[in-house]
Amino acid sequence: MDSINQNQPEKNHQDLHGAEAAKKMKALAETAESCFFCTNIKASQPITTRPMAVLKADEAGNFWFLTSDDSHKIEELQQDPFVQLMFQGSAHSDFLTVYGNTEVSKDKAMIKELWNPMLKTWFTEGVDDPRITVLKVVPTGGYYWDNKHGNAVAFAKQAVGAAIGVTLDDSIEGKLDLQ
Repeated sequence: MDSINQNQPEKNHQDLHGAEAAKKMKALAETAESCFFCTNIKASQPITTRPMAVLKADEAGNFWFLTSDDSHKIEELQQDPFVQLMFQGSAHSDFLTVYGNTEVSKDKAMIKELWNPMLKTWFTEGVDDPRITVLKVVPTGGYYWDNKHGNAVAFAKQAVGAAIGVTLDDSIEGKLDLQ
């Protein structure tokens, strides 16, 4: 344990497993301001990162996206389906990283379920655009950083801690294991 956490009077580490981990992933993904989709994850090589919008996070912890079948990420996923997703909810909390494998399909029912009119910006022929491809990320694990009582309480605890010289941090973090 690092020195900052040793000075913490409250428990601030909690690993989550199974349904509890999936629920945390879903909650953090749904409130995230941004998501970065990373491919080409190989040792000593730069990863390829792009912003993407999660269109659905399901109860099992899976993440659903739509993309074009001629995008570079499809080529990359054919070489290696392993990806990492990185989420940020705010400047001070709600951070999530998820890693897992991607399944690529042309599932018309799922395309219709995920569709919203704003997607016509990229798929100009609408929901029946033949280029639309479904990406399903099936997580194998992840890690989260959050706070226990919301940003206002977290800020108040930090301010009091700074004033009295005690580590008062409302953070909570841990591994996410879907097994």
